[in-house]
Amino acid sequence: MITLSKYSNEIKEGILIRNVEEKLLELFKDGYLNGTVHTCVGQELIGVFISKYLNGDDHIVSNHRGHGHYLSRFKDIKGLIAEVMGKRSGCSGGYGGSQHLFNNNFLSNGIQGGMVPIATGIGLYYRLKNTPHISIAYIGDGTLGEGILYESLNIASKWNIPLLIVMENNRYAQSTSIDQTFAGDIKKRIQGFGIEYKKTNS
Repeated sequence: MITLSKYSNEIKEGILIRNVEEKLLELFKDGYLNGTVHTCVGQELIGVFISKYLNGDDHIVSNHRGHGHYLSRFKDIKGLIAEVMGKRSGCSGGYGGSQHLFNNNFLSNGIQGGMVPIATGIGLYYRLKNTPHISIAYIGDGTLGEGILYESLNIASKWNIPLLIVMENNRYAQSTSIDQTFAGDIKKRIQGFGIEYKKTNS
């Protein structure tokens, strides 16, 4: 287990998420979890730094590796672990498991790219209500093969929807390398819809 004392708050939060994920893997191995579990090991800081700049009414939709997104938003370790163990005290009443987390302005689902149009719709609601809030969708690089992503990008751009799509590119979709499936340039694909593109590896 990694200790927290000497690091910045963001690094501490990332380490805490890593420790929780490792505990979930241990619980899964020992047969205590309800269903399967997909961790965000190696990607912990992404949710930490996104959530740092959100306000309470911004909305997050997440994916099958959403534990870190959830924890960085709510710090609800007990609710997450109880949920994945199938307990009523879990954030989704024990029904959602690892992939279907629910809390105030947070939803996750395991369908590849399936939450992107939902995030787009939430962003449209914010625009029509003239609020200052945004909608955030977390996706993996495997979602680049899903047509619904590009339909959502087109609508978001045409209708000026306040939507932030965060792609966590670990270069693997499950066990398939991006080199086997992806042609072209990610930046050019996104900019082709008139959408601003930013890339970071920190």
